[in-house]
Amino acid sequence: MKSSIFSAALFAVSLPVLADGGHSFSFGEPAAASQATRTVQVVLKDIAFEPDALQVKAGETVRFVLINEGKLAHEFNLGDRAMHVEHQKEMAAMAAMGHEQMGHGAHGHDQGNTVLVQPGQRAELTWTFRKSAPIEFACNVPGHYQAGMVGPLTID
Repeated sequence: MKSSIFSAALFAVSLPVLADGGHSFSFGEPAAASQATRTVQVVLKDIAFEPDALQVKAGETVRFVLINEGKLAHEFNLGDRAMHVEHQKEMAAMAAMGHEQMGHGAHGHDQGNTVLVQPGQRAELTWTFRKSAPIEFACNVPGHYQAGMVGPLTID
């Protein structure tokens, strides 16, 4: 029964992606790691990012190497404040249903702007930044954003 509920919720979360036909956002889109012009390492700790702010150039493709040195699962999510608020609602709803091990594809993790990294693991996210926009990188695991696991990402 839990599996059926989770599958239905996962499908519902994926509908906006299916409706717009892609994974592009106003500030850019996912890219292949081979297209990266720069690599940036980001360490995920409990409850912080190192570095705590990022800067990129419009038109640049950046490969983010994410290393979770914390004891909790964390995510690296690119978006504006409103996107983070919506994503947090999805994450909280899934957590309330008892889905404790959040994985790729769940909670909007299939849109290319988010990756979930389990404790002690590494992951990558490659992104082409198209234009200047006020965005943040954040962890939207319930309570983490509110605890300060968010930072500005400036696009010049």
